[in-house]
Amino acid sequence: MIRNIFIIFFVAISISCVAQNSQKEDSTVLKKIYNASLLKGKSYEWLDYLSNQIGGRLSGSINAQKAVEWAEKELKKLELDRVKLQSVMVPKWTRGVTEFAYIETEPGNTTNVPICALGGSVPTPIGGIKAPVIEVKSLDELKDIEADKIKGKIIFYNRPMQADLINTFEAYGGCVDQRYSGAAEAAKYGAVGVIVRSMNLRLDDLPHTGAMSYGNLKDKDKIPAAAISTNGADLLSSMLTLNPDIKFHINMNCRTWKDVKSYNVIGEIKGSTYPNEYMIVGGHLDSWDLGDGAHDDGAGVVQSMEVLRLFKEIGYKPKRSIRVVLFMNEENGLRGGKKYAKVAREKGENHIFALESDAGGFTPRGFSFDCSDANFNQVQSWKTLFEPYLIHQFIKGGSGADISPLKKNNIVLAGLRPDSQRYFVHHHAKNDTFDAINKRELELGAATMASLVYLFDKYGVK
Repeated sequence: MIRNIFIIFFVAISISCVAQNSQKEDSTVLKKIYNASLLKGKSYEWLDYLSNQIGGRLSGSINAQKAVEWAEKELKKLELDRVKLQSVMVPKWTRGVTEFAYIETEPGNTTNVPICALGGSVPTPIGGIKAPVIEVKSLDELKDIEADKIKGKIIFYNRPMQADLINTFEAYGGCVDQRYSGAAEAAKYGAVGVIVRSMNLRLDDLPHTGAMSYGNLKDKDKIPAAAISTNGADLLSSMLTLNPDIKFHINMNCRTWKDVKSYNVIGEIKGSTYPNEYMIVGGHLDSWDLGDGAHDDGAGVVQSMEVLRLFKEIGYKPKRSIRVVLFMNEENGLRGGKKYAKVAREKGENHIFALESDAGGFTPRGFSFDCSDANFNQVQSWKTLFEPYLIHQFIKGGSGADISPLKKNNIVLAGLRPDSQRYFVHHHAKNDTFDAINKRELELGAATMASLVYLFDKYGVK
């Protein structure tokens, strides 16, 4: 009996020592990763070029193609085991000349307000449209209005992001339906156009674009859709309260073209032990056209590239094959993410882990995971490794749009979660520019991503 107790005690001590040694080794590797990113990082330099030398990268545009060529070139410089382009057909939509709008209280008495076309909108007729306005707070409120009162009007969706929600992505999700489906719903009742309050928690004069859909509407039934700045929305709402008979004028010259060929850009380090188990890290290479796409999603692109560079910098050789995937067309179609997943299924590739950065280049706070309880418990056991870097948020929830088509039972999907309080000030707007990027925050995010990839590479999935 005493002998058995001794054996059990010895085994327990041995297990504890192994765990402590492993924890110490992991802590040392994470320290190397963070040091390399903060002292010798490339992410900020890369983003400077992508933002300032290339600029906005709307799918199907010349700048999007320039970004593909640049990313391929930079990944080849890292001397990875493989760099390739994966072709994908993407939509092409152009904004045309700058949009113009004004509020008219009476003939000759007008006030200009900032608007921008929503991505995918049809243009106005030549010379624009001018019509009375009906303000609503939701799609459901629109349905409660008699159809004959909507016909010939412009519908003004004015539901703001909910300011008391600390998670700003939750606030965004609570009102984005009016942007995406507002035109399709209003057109059913005979409206001639829609204006949507920008998805922005700040009061300013910058309209925010974004994807919208006409659903199954025929081309002849589609109506123009524009975003109005938050200041403009408040002004219009106040003026409607004083005078419900005011009119709104919109002039837009946007256009939808035939689909064009573009590419996902893929770089790979082949695994030393399990080369047929794939882990990916990525962001989307395309952006909207108003700014230069620095936060959405230039930051995610360069952070993902940096993960592979950091491993080479510190001399870490992964057990599993790790890919950086720079997806095309997340903003208005998700074609790149769908194509990557389709090809992976056709080839029978075993993807066990995918991490996406698409929430801006702000201070990293942690990750969200779409995974099994067993894998989430494993992540929780790594919390103490991240605490020195003030990474504390590990939650079950969403991951990222581009990696979502990869979802299957045994895969771990993760999303980097930076501080979100400033993100929607820049999201899809003219001020999503490189000068809004903080170098240190960007580099911390890259190191945080590399650290999580390292841990899943070392320990695998459950």
